[in-house]
Amino acid sequence: MDKKLKEKLREKLREAKEKLERRLDSLGKRSKKVKGDWITPYPKFDGGGIEEEADEVEEYGNILSVGYTLELELKKINDSLEKIKKGQYGICEKCKKPISQARLRAYPQAAFCKKCQE
Repeated sequence: MDKKLKEKLREKLREAKEKLERRLDSLGKRSKKVKGDWITPYPKFDGGGIEEEADEVEEYGNILSVGYTLELELKKINDSLEKIKKGQYGICEKCKKPISQARLRAYPQAAFCKKCQE
C-alpha cells in the first residue's frame, strides 16, 4: 500500500475515533479502571410512578447496548491505528494476505479480507 493512501486512511481512522469518543462521552463517562471502557450511570429514580421507572430502566438498557456496540467499533479503530504504527496494517488477520484497498477505503478498520470475512 502506498504511503499517501495509508496516511489518508490513518486520518479517516482518527476522525472516526474522535467521533466515537464524543458519542460515548455523551452516553457516560470513561472508566478510570478499564482502558477503552465507558460507564453508563444507572438512572436515579425520583419517586415517579412505576411506569416511568420502567421506561427509564428500558432506556438504560438501550443505552448500554448502543454503548457496547460503539466501544467495540472504537476497539477496531484503535487496533487499526496500532497496526499502522507497527507496519502491519492492511493484512488479513486470518489468511495473512493483503486486504483490498477498496475494502479499506470503505471500512478502514477492516481486520479481514472479504473472503475471510464471509
